[in-house]
Amino acid sequence: MKTIKMCKIALLIALSMGVIACGSDGKDGADGVDGQDGAPGLPGADATAPTVSASTATNIEFINHIVADGIVTVEFGVTNESGYAITGLTDASIYLAAKTENGMQRSRDGSVGGNATVGGSSPTEGASLTLLDNGNYQLVAPMAGVQADTEALIRLQVGGGDIAKSPYVLVAKPEMMHTSTTETCYACHVDYAESDLKHAGYVALNTDGEVDFVGGCMVCHNNVPRDVAADGTSLTTGGYAKNTMQMLGHINHQNFEKDFEPANCYTCHAEPVMNTSLAGNGCADCHNTSSSSSYAQVISNSNSSEFDAREFHLNKSGLETLQAMRVSYTAETTAPQKNDAGIWCTTMSLFDISSGTKTQVNIGSLYNKDGDTTGATNVVGKPIVYAGAYLHGYYNESIVGRFAGHGSDEIKTDNADGSRTHCFPSPSSGFDQASIMATARISLSYPGWVQNDGETSMSFTAYSDAVDQTTGDIVEYERRLAVTNDSCTTCHNSETNYHKNGAYNNGGVDCVACHNNGQDRSAANSAPGYGPMVHSMHWGIGNSLSGAKTDADGNNITNSAAALNAINCVSCHADGIDLNAIPNQYIRAKAFNNGDQTKMASPITANCFACHNGDQSLNHMELNGGEISAEKGSGNDGTWFTQPTGESCATCHAEGRSFGIEKYHKFER
Repeated sequence: MKTIKMCKIALLIALSMGVIACGSDGKDGADGVDGQDGAPGLPGADATAPTVSASTATNIEFINHIVADGIVTVEFGVTNESGYAITGLTDASIYLAAKTENGMQRSRDGSVGGNATVGGSSPTEGASLTLLDNGNYQLVAPMAGVQADTEALIRLQVGGGDIAKSPYVLVAKPEMMHTSTTETCYACHVDYAESDLKHAGYVALNTDGEVDFVGGCMVCHNNVPRDVAADGTSLTTGGYAKNTMQMLGHINHQNFEKDFEPANCYTCHAEPVMNTSLAGNGCADCHNTSSSSSYAQVISNSNSSEFDAREFHLNKSGLETLQAMRVSYTAETTAPQKNDAGIWCTTMSLFDISSGTKTQVNIGSLYNKDGDTTGATNVVGKPIVYAGAYLHGYYNESIVGRFAGHGSDEIKTDNADGSRTHCFPSPSSGFDQASIMATARISLSYPGWVQNDGETSMSFTAYSDAVDQTTGDIVEYERRLAVTNDSCTTCHNSETNYHKNGAYNNGGVDCVACHNNGQDRSAANSAPGYGPMVHSMHWGIGNSLSGAKTDADGNNITNSAAALNAINCVSCHADGIDLNAIPNQYIRAKAFNNGDQTKMASPITANCFACHNGDQSLNHMELNGGEISAEKGSGNDGTWFTQPTGESCATCHAEGRSFGIEKYHKFER
């Protein structure tokens, strides 16, 4: 403590009280003799910050560390939830993975890397924890497999008993350890530490208090797998876990059932991949040394400082072609209008925008109704394998059903400018009170394309403005879309479609052409509309109804979305949800009613019930005006979509309200 002379203290007090005279007419007197220094003051309650011996949250402030032969020393400070220094700490554990020629490695037998514990039920012999001063400690950890020049990934955790366990903290980390990032992982595994999923408690922070998801995982899931004996039993040599980090990324993620392309390395690897050896980490998980001579040749001929495996995989898998096609074309269609015969028509067009200007593509000359891809290798993205249009009812900024679609009397005309006109002589009844709009979908083939329910095509969907049937005025097409452009493509990264030529791009906006308020799709009886269907297929009853995965007896089992935390709505709804903005308008709901086409659901209830489908949840919704089986009515006058619902969900559950949805679901990262 710094010592201050008592006379100086008196002077400071006098100054603060304003008792020193000023403006005197007399002359200043001679300085007096300095008094003797007073004794240093004893520390009191006000002289030092308080210390505590218990905490409900424990924070580590890293000071320094030293790695020497056979021993690791770490100095750190510890505070509680209020920032007070903690004394009486007796428990700490430290883990070290070493950077080797095989990547990061920590063996269970301590031959590479190591770990040590002070306190607890199994303390490490020779390990010690010493209080240096209030809240600062020195941990000394013997590790026989560690040398002074070891580049180390070191993870520290302290606490136990009355002192809450701290988060794991990475106090040291070698550079260029991995090229995937917390951000790429958290695109799907949002705030993993706060979930109830496997190993959530092992998520580590860096010394700045930020999550280092990949680094934390690699303390145990190293680059080197745990050795396995000839009889299949696990040994204590090799790495710590049987699943290496690259296996978790490259192999386990291939369990995604639908439209996940492992070769799209950019999805996870934010930086260029370090390994350029076919036999090295990562590559060997998918390729054996003789599995691809062309790949091995590229690797051997590449300059490791320039070769980017991400780009190579994109090119080799054909994804580079698909990505180029995705940004090279755009589709449009006109607002519906009646031709000279009084028939409703719409005219679709496809434009090549790769040069920066719109150049119309001739649909008629490039369309092949049989899906013949002859020549597709030489002319990327052609011929056109699907070109279809529909007319829809449009009311209150919602699509309320199909006014006209494919039929035996549909008239298709290829125009001289390359556009195609679709006319519909037999429109449906029941849309007298709706405006009319059009959608058009054009799908392209590419090298390797196969005819399969439009799943693998490169598709472009266009939405027109609507026309008021009574006045003929144009009504701008607007629809609330509460997801972001990459909500679907973060996981469904293959650049292809789900089915029926509906792409995942731009938040799956293509899907709304069929899955809307009035189309009354069943989706395996999972949920109606678009939002409810997506919720159910990922985390509701539709998760197991999708049929993508079956057990040995052929029964459906849950799809891979079940491995994600359903409360993390921010994965798709990055900008939150405004329940007050949802149109108060029914959704046709045969999916909730065993295929009964006379039933409707109120919109918020439909979205919530898609996941919260228990009797108690439904009872709560119905008590507050929600419905999943309201009667549509027997008439065909279209009044069902003009009727407001009675649900009052937003009153309590809109964001910011007493029971706001954000209190139960995460809309922020």
